[in-house]
Amino acid sequence: MTTVSPSVEVERKTPFWKKLGRVPWTWRITIAYLTVMLFIPIIAMFLKASTETPARFWAIATSDIALATYNVTFFTAIFAALLNGVFGTLIAWVLVRYDFPFKRLIDATVDLPFALPTSVAGLTLATVYSDNGWIGSLLAPLGIKVSFTRTGVAVAMIFISLPFIVRTVQPVLQEMEHEIEEAAWCLGSSQWQTFWKVILPPLFPTILTGVALGFSRAVGEYGSTVIISSNTPFKDLIAPVLIFQRLEQYDYSGATVIGIVLLSISLILLLAINFLQAWARRYDSR
Repeated sequence: MTTVSPSVEVERKTPFWKKLGRVPWTWRITIAYLTVMLFIPIIAMFLKASTETPARFWAIATSDIALATYNVTFFTAIFAALLNGVFGTLIAWVLVRYDFPFKRLIDATVDLPFALPTSVAGLTLATVYSDNGWIGSLLAPLGIKVSFTRTGVAVAMIFISLPFIVRTVQPVLQEMEHEIEEAAWCLGSSQWQTFWKVILPPLFPTILTGVALGFSRAVGEYGSTVIISSNTPFKDLIAPVLIFQRLEQYDYSGATVIGIVLLSISLILLLAINFLQAWARRYDSR
């Protein structure tokens, strides 16, 4: 027979509200802030969507135009995040491992999508990639059209999500010990083998974090994509723009339904990425 210590017994009998009084004030402020800024708006969104009947909810969420916007939004965002995962890691590597002229200027320029208003970014990209733009005029003879197409949406998502990968990977690269790489070289490993077997495994969870952040940012982007795309249904219309169009039509519950689907799919994908991160860390620790 197990005995319970008096302190444990007293703790069990203590009312819940008295236990809350012993909670650190930092914890209470954190919960209060998250409740006001995160939990209540999400609950309100679900309550607004619940005003529709299940059949109506399903009809709005799975309408042809909604499914087309999910396709454009999520697949383009995943493509942009994965592409930035490769090139963002490469940029972070160059900024950390090499010294070259104007390095500080280039390093500061990486943060430009953070500070630049998204509408200004969309206007700039649409101008540069138009048929008469600096880059678009070079692609037009090849039959490649960027502005006002789904390709333009991808360009905008790549532009606004790039800093998330670079700034996530860069600090980890700065803290990595060069002695490990030198030891691999002394054992006869090539630079590619050293990167693939020594550097990439501990760096991979960080890259996944940057990809997840970039993906989240790309999915929710509105200002730049609405300008560089033609917003044509079944072509390059994204879900955030569809939500705004529903709001303009005073279809608040319909807009909320699309938002709920957008939130749910994003959450599932982010949980999957977090699972991959945890798996990568466990695999690396073995």
